[in-house]
Amino acid sequence: MNDIPERWSGAHVYPDMWADPDEDPRNSGGPSPDGELATLQDYLADYRLTLRMKCEGLDAEQLARRSVPPSTMSLLGLVRHLAEVERDWRNWIVPGDPAPALYGKPDGDFDGAAADQALVEGAFADLVREQAATDAALAAHPDPGARVGRHGSSVRELWIHRVEEYARHCGHADLLRERIDGRVGQ
Repeated sequence: MNDIPERWSGAHVYPDMWADPDEDPRNSGGPSPDGELATLQDYLADYRLTLRMKCEGLDAEQLARRSVPPSTMSLLGLVRHLAEVERDWRNWIVPGDPAPALYGKPDGDFDGAAADQALVEGAFADLVREQAATDAALAAHPDPGARVGRHGSSVRELWIHRVEEYARHCGHADLLRERIDGRVGQ
């Protein structure tokens, strides 16, 4: 028996894409946004949506399925990890004591990713909540050149780091999804 899934795409117009242009929610068809901050926000929104698209249609077992030993990486682990790093970025910005880690010990985001529907729903709820809270914290600083937080990070650096983090993990999600059910596409 062969446990390697056959490669397939949900797109017909461009088979290397995830979805056809008319069905891809990331394809606004309009002009790109004006300004640095709006461009960074647009890229981040597209990567966030890409991650969700890579997870759609999978059950809890598939979302928690690990890539290859000894890695603990899974799509569910990525969702939990990104919720955790959103909280970390917000901790860099807001005054006071940092909020505690969502998933406990280091690597708890990946190690605790188990095939349980309640855990899946909780992870996606955590991600949405943490994204909104970090977005709100950064919205108070519309100047990309402003320095914020205890370490004096620039708002620009935080936005670019967020885009980079999601982009990198969307690449991981591509490979994880292909290994789960063979679906490919950007």
